[in-house]
Amino acid sequence: MSFKSFTDYLLLEKNYSKLTVNAYENDLKTFKEFIKSEYDSDSIKKVNYPQIRNWIVSLVDKNISNRSINRKISALNTYFKFLLKVEDIKLNPLAKHRALKTSKKIQIPFSEKEVSMVLDELHFEDSFEGIRNKLIIELFYSTGIRRIELVELKCNSINFDNKTLKVLGKRNKERIVPLIKPVLDTLIKYLKVRNELAYIKDDEMLFLTQKGVKIYETFVYRIINDYFSIASSKVKRSPHILRHSFATHLLNQGADLNAVKELLGHSSLAATQVYTHNSIAELKKVHLNAHPRSKK
Repeated sequence: MSFKSFTDYLLLEKNYSKLTVNAYENDLKTFKEFIKSEYDSDSIKKVNYPQIRNWIVSLVDKNISNRSINRKISALNTYFKFLLKVEDIKLNPLAKHRALKTSKKIQIPFSEKEVSMVLDELHFEDSFEGIRNKLIIELFYSTGIRRIELVELKCNSINFDNKTLKVLGKRNKERIVPLIKPVLDTLIKYLKVRNELAYIKDDEMLFLTQKGVKIYETFVYRIINDYFSIASSKVKRSPHILRHSFATHLLNQGADLNAVKELLGHSSLAATQVYTHNSIAELKKVHLNAHPRSKK
């Protein structure tokens, strides 16, 4: 069974990223292997819910996390919805399925002091790599963009006249993010040393390695982890934590939740509200210190 029509639908009509589509396809292939092994069937279209439930049980037995299982079931559910749409099936066997319970992970952001230590106190060499690394950290913290969004930035994404950055987000949705002066200053320095590289292969891409090729996601993760391991003792030091810090620090300073939502590129407020956990703690502290009756 080929999933090409389904993956084409996800890529072309739903505007899913290639990474997401590949993950969905792998999950479907894993399920197909399961029903072939357990039920000697080659057709996902003919499965019933008890068979899917047995797959879930087998995944649990393999110590796969509930979060990962839910993602696999989501891929399967999306496939069934597609089959309904093209009238290949009449009923979705997952219509009444309820997702497995997952524990909410509280993402602990970097403190303003930790970010300040990295950007203001750590030494960044006045070289291509040093300037590039500082710019990457500044962009994450000043714009809140996602790691893949940063990797995919192009030179023409920057508008120096308007002091803005054009970001291509999830499902190819564009948004415009303002750039502050320190970032613009580092951008100008970076573009100068970037253009002096001996060899550039991926010329349209903003961020390159020393060899002149486009950077990649694990490369960016290493940069953030390396620098913040000096300033922070937190277990998780990733680009997402820096994005989380951007949102939390804005909210702590009184930024409007809807404005933060737009800056982050979220489609709903529910996604942005994840970042209010620490802001509420900060508000409680301010309230306790400022309210006239709090000392009574």
